[in-house]
Amino acid sequence: MHSRQTESNSMTDMTTTAADPAGSAEARRRQLYAGRILFVQWVRRSHGWFGLWGAVLGLTFGFSGIWLNHRAVLKLPPVAQQRSSSQILLPEPAPATVEAMRDWLQAALAIKGSPGTTRVEAARPVPWAENAERGKRSGAGKGKREGKREGGREGEDPSARSGDVAPATEPVDSAAPRQSPPLMQPEHWTFNFGGPDVLIQADYWSGNKSVSIRTTSNGFMATLMNFHKGTGMTTAWILLADTLAGSLIFLSITGVILWVQTNRRRAIGAAIFFTSLTAVLGLALASMWG
Repeated sequence: MHSRQTESNSMTDMTTTAADPAGSAEARRRQLYAGRILFVQWVRRSHGWFGLWGAVLGLTFGFSGIWLNHRAVLKLPPVAQQRSSSQILLPEPAPATVEAMRDWLQAALAIKGSPGTTRVEAARPVPWAENAERGKRSGAGKGKREGKREGGREGEDPSARSGDVAPATEPVDSAAPRQSPPLMQPEHWTFNFGGPDVLIQADYWSGNKSVSIRTTSNGFMATLMNFHKGTGMTTAWILLADTLAGSLIFLSITGVILWVQTNRRRAIGAAIFFTSLTAVLGLALASMWG
């Protein structure tokens, strides 16, 4: 009996649906509206969570960015920094490789933590020697070209012009002076240690018996700026700052989606968006071409 009643109800629903197409359209419209509501709720929640994640980093980068951009115009106090220079003697024998020198410096300076960046400049001719050699070559080439032109006009043998054979001349033994090897600049190693509060830079020229040490101690604002620029920071901090950049991209996209889905004044929004885009492109192109 129950099965017959259920079958009868289903047949009635099918008949009602077939007879009332407006009802099925209304049901689809309600379903789409419910899906849109769920999507907007998810975007709003995600927008809030991503904003909470980047709140502290955003405040840090925003405050230090304003200080960096406007410290001259707003007459902000200069950042506190103390710089000092010193020399440290190398042991005998001196470390022969970059890795050995870095490890020795870290132990000699009592630097804790992971080592910083290292830069190696290969040995090469000194800049003034390169410029002088380039000038000699260009002058010699110019002199040869002028000598050929003058020899073909004034110093040319008449017998050569008439087709006669010029008498043979004895070879002159003129040994060209040997060029001395260029003055070479030795290999240069630069080591960076420390963090955003204290930066230590060590310079070593190959063959020297000492290493130059430059130490920079930063105050609060200088340390905050180093956080902003990533100076002396570890890879973990760089990756954390990258998550803030990704959060800003996500917040920008979800902000536009939320505005479009929850605001009906599309013309005002489009005007604001294109005004901002025009300002950014105009200032960027003016800076490039100005």
